[in-house]
Amino acid sequence: MRKEDTVKLISSEGFEFVVDKKAAMVSQTIRNMLTSPGSFAEAQLGEVTFPEISTTILEKICQYFYWSLQYSSGKETEFPIEPELTLELMMAANYLHT
Repeated sequence: MRKEDTVKLISSEGFEFVVDKKAAMVSQTIRNMLTSPGSFAEAQLGEVTFPEISTTILEKICQYFYWSLQYSSGKETEFPIEPELTLELMMAANYLHT
């Protein structure tokens, strides 16, 4: 896969998730960061840092991006969410507009 087809998402602890750009675009916030006109660092570098999102939550969000793509293409499966992650995931989803 080519570098321009991926985006690097970085958690508050510095852990890096390299995901398909198409999957990351599930998030309206990430889409805006990567496609807005101008010279934004996120668009130039192909990476987005989330200083307020922990590694555990960002990992679950990345899983959701891929699940969402499958769901929208007709593959209906459940997306499991551990109860202890619910509040943090809701706050992150609100920020990311997913």
